[in-house]
Amino acid sequence: MKIHAAVTTRDNPFTIAPVEIGEPQAGECLVELEACGICHTDLTAASGALGTPQPIVLGHEGVGHIVATGPGEHEFAVGDRVVLSFGACGQCSPCQHHTPSYCEQAALLNLAGCRADGSTALSRSGEPLAAHFFSQSSFATHAVARTTNMVKVGSDLPAELLAPLGCGVMTGMSSVMNVLAPAPGSRIAIFGCGTVGLAAVMAARLSGCGEIIAVDLNPQRTELACELGATRGVVPGRDDLAALVTELGGLHYAFDCTSHPAVIEQALGLLSQRGVLVCAGLPGTHAPLQVDPLALVFKGLTIRGTVEGDADPRQFIPRMLDWYRQGELPLEKLVSRYDFADIENAVAAMKAGDAIKPVLMMPDQN
Repeated sequence: MKIHAAVTTRDNPFTIAPVEIGEPQAGECLVELEACGICHTDLTAASGALGTPQPIVLGHEGVGHIVATGPGEHEFAVGDRVVLSFGACGQCSPCQHHTPSYCEQAALLNLAGCRADGSTALSRSGEPLAAHFFSQSSFATHAVARTTNMVKVGSDLPAELLAPLGCGVMTGMSSVMNVLAPAPGSRIAIFGCGTVGLAAVMAARLSGCGEIIAVDLNPQRTELACELGATRGVVPGRDDLAALVTELGGLHYAFDCTSHPAVIEQALGLLSQRGVLVCAGLPGTHAPLQVDPLALVFKGLTIRGTVEGDADPRQFIPRMLDWYRQGELPLEKLVSRYDFADIENAVAAMKAGDAIKPVLMMPDQN
């Protein structure tokens, strides 16, 4: 079957081209995509930093309708509308214990550019093309996606608002709610106000945090964070974060989306006794982190990372949909729509900070 996909190489990223797509195998479905969000992980992979083979079709926040199912498929049917999330085997211990982001085959199923057996559903001019990024590769009009973390959704929600639930929004919200699990009235600072950070702000508000400090270099981002529930916005270089936190009595929780060691070290230093720091940012390169062992021990601090906010998409995406329907999750404040053909402009807007969550709208195939 002929489709169109954005084929990525380091020298010529995101070039839309005709490619061929094969039939879904067992445990897969062929999805005709309505939309796909752009995530910083896509840009990191395009740079080569994740070791993902190229040329490849990226994209991992897809939403669309199933047009074909693999052999023996009983859970999903043609016509189902689905949100696509990350790849997981569904069989290992982490998957069985509802932490599929730590699947024992996560690297293979999300970053290797192929199925677990080494095959790929995409080809170009008869030659295999790397695909199955996060088990979907949704920068395309169609994707062969694994069903393990596929979630059925209703027809009442716009595709551009559904797409980010598969990764960015889920990561921010679940990192706060499921990893930090802040006590009502507690103090939290969120470093970086992109999609993940702003979702974390909304989750902190829903969790009843008493002080929610949003930190970002872009004052427009901190202003939006305050619209979404932050009690204070801090712009480094303009505002004195350390003085503010000292006045408040320290932080109970901190959440980093920036992946910058200096920011992480600052966040750790602002924690009060038994404070917890969670890091979700994905760095483009390896960088050392300096931690004061005395403070770590005597203050009883905790620092840990998270993948996808430790979320089980099949449990957490329905919860986010409920919050949206209740008016508690204004996703429209994060999203900017772009036609699929404008993918390069969407990427440029994201890099420039002009778009928080660019979402590509696929052309109608009917």
